[in-house]
Amino acid sequence: MMKRLYLALAILIGAPSLAAAATVAVSTGNVNLRAGPSTVYPVVTVVPAGTRITTYGCVSGYSWCDVSFGAYRGWVSASYIQVVYRGNPVIVTPVVAPAVGLTVVAYNRAYWDTYYAAYPWYGRWGHYYRPGYPVAPAARVTSHDRAVTCTGDSCTATRTTTGIYGGSASQSRTCANGECNATRNVVGPYGGTASRTRNCSTNSQSCTVSRTGPAGGTRTRVFQR
Repeated sequence: MMKRLYLALAILIGAPSLAAAATVAVSTGNVNLRAGPSTVYPVVTVVPAGTRITTYGCVSGYSWCDVSFGAYRGWVSASYIQVVYRGNPVIVTPVVAPAVGLTVVAYNRAYWDTYYAAYPWYGRWGHYYRPGYPVAPAARVTSHDRAVTCTGDSCTATRTTTGIYGGSASQSRTCANGECNATRNVVGPYGGTASRTRNCSTNSQSCTVSRTGPAGGTRTRVFQR
């Protein structure tokens, strides 16, 4: 899915915006498009992961944004919206949003009347709308996977995590015959990388740890368990 996402964003780098106040973006996961900027509003449709959407602006604080997907119009949590910023795909945040042209927009009855008159829940505006209703905080992790496989006397565990700012972390650990080897790689939202390798032996009761920072320097230390 990540390859598909990055390919879509690469195509969008050179694409013109659909309107002066619009920003082309990509959805990072299967996400509900709602009739308002909160999970209390009804679902209009589901936007598939890796789909091109157009973002028109966000509420104050940039937690939810007004977007269109095909013929649909509605609101999506900003943590599921990825744009191109300084040549890299990143999640919409209060820092990124103004830099890519996303302004603060209002949500009101006029918006509801314009886009939802044909829906069965249209007449329930008073049920859904709550001025100042607390919006659920955006998730700080957009995806997380974990797996463990064992063959004979050897087991390998892997896990990957993607953060809301576009960074990611992956770790793999293998244990067999009294030894465990683990490698962790971290990629920052702007492309910086760091890694850590750890090798431990039950026989010698020692571990060797090597760390490489974003500037390229490596530091190694050995300690007894």
